[in-house]
Amino acid sequence: MSSAEATATEGAPRRKRDRTHWLYIGVIVAVVAGVLVGWLAPGAGKSVGVLGTMFVDLIKMMISPVIFCTIVLGIGSVKAAAKVGKVGGMALVYFLGMSTAALGIGLVVGNLLDPGTGLNVDPASVGSGAALAEQAHESGGTMDFVASIIPTSLLSSLTAGSVLQTLFVALLVGFALQSLGETGEPILRGIGHLQKLVFKILSMILWLAPIGAFGAIANVVGQTGLEAVVQLAALMLGFYLTCVIFVFGVLGTMLRVVARVSIFKLVKYLGREYLLIFATSSSESALPRLIAKMEHVGVERSTVGVVVPTGYSFNLDGTAIYLTMASIFIADAMGQPLTLTEQISLLLFMIIASKGAAGVSGAGLATLAGGLQSHRPDLLDGVGLIVGIDRFMSEARAITNFSGNAVATLIIGAWTGSFDAERARTVFSGEIPFDESSMVDDHGAGDERTVIETGTTEPAATPAERIRG
Repeated sequence: MSSAEATATEGAPRRKRDRTHWLYIGVIVAVVAGVLVGWLAPGAGKSVGVLGTMFVDLIKMMISPVIFCTIVLGIGSVKAAAKVGKVGGMALVYFLGMSTAALGIGLVVGNLLDPGTGLNVDPASVGSGAALAEQAHESGGTMDFVASIIPTSLLSSLTAGSVLQTLFVALLVGFALQSLGETGEPILRGIGHLQKLVFKILSMILWLAPIGAFGAIANVVGQTGLEAVVQLAALMLGFYLTCVIFVFGVLGTMLRVVARVSIFKLVKYLGREYLLIFATSSSESALPRLIAKMEHVGVERSTVGVVVPTGYSFNLDGTAIYLTMASIFIADAMGQPLTLTEQISLLLFMIIASKGAAGVSGAGLATLAGGLQSHRPDLLDGVGLIVGIDRFMSEARAITNFSGNAVATLIIGAWTGSFDAERARTVFSGEIPFDESSMVDDHGAGDERTVIETGTTEPAATPAERIRG
């Protein structure tokens, strides 16, 4: 090596070593330990369940700030408001189509497997359905749902914990800053700095994931025991298989045809997010990382800011499959199978009722109970059959919902011309690694992208600058 090269090497900034792989190894160890504790010492397993609840609560604490900053920065950086409306309209049409496809696949597989047939369960021995139905009814009807989107005040949307309220206010603020033009630029820069702070806090919280995973898994196994899992293995296996078919078959085909991207490469790219969701049974725990990674892979911030948060409320592919198969299972297990007409009407109601509850652990169970009470009250007590394994099914449900939103972001990006397919190929090949330390893609990855694409060391354009251009 020449002296000039040595000097250049010494002067180059040293890349920080990525130590986050230890975090995910810790999560795997914690999950195994949680299963053993819950199985061998059920009492101890139940007592540490609060650790899992606390970890998920910490993640949820950051959801509203992440969504607010992302949407405001995305919309505020776009000069044409019509572009945001176009993205949102396409997204809603796509979500409706995918939910219908998921519903159809769930109906077909559920009727083919008939996992509950022959159980002949006594309704008095299961119970617990009424309490869950009451939980679902607390959310009110359709008009109550629409009215709940409007927050009490502008700032309360950031503290109430409602994703839709945050989305609504962020849209208002984003369009207002957009109309202000240059006057709004200082505010946009301030929100940009706030976003970096939010992501940094979130990256610190994620180091507690092994503790949260241990408590959550130990609690579930301690409550149900291994017998409950074995007894309902057919339903679980069928549900997992259906989710795999939907993700790699339906979503994978759509992704390949529209965006020219391999579903296998996308799944590998989001591997750490899948592990986090599996540990917490909540897709909300990975929402901030999905936003950051979709921007990193080449989707413009404005598209990500609209599609991802909206998808978490309206793109519930995994929930649609779950509600379908769970309803068929309960009816068959209680010896009162649903007709095809009853299945369709009941499940359409459930899909509508579940909007806005995506990512919340247990929300699917409450929606299931509410739907059965409104359409087939004689099956309500059968919900108790599902309670024991709902946690295990919610993992696949959350992962499928998450996969659907990741695929939707790339597809909508391709449709609207806001997806850089060349950058995606470079990212998937590992040439532009995601910054795990801060989850803010504005330094290392951007510089590498400039060197790769232009052969220069000039700073790469920010997502906002690329949109303006």
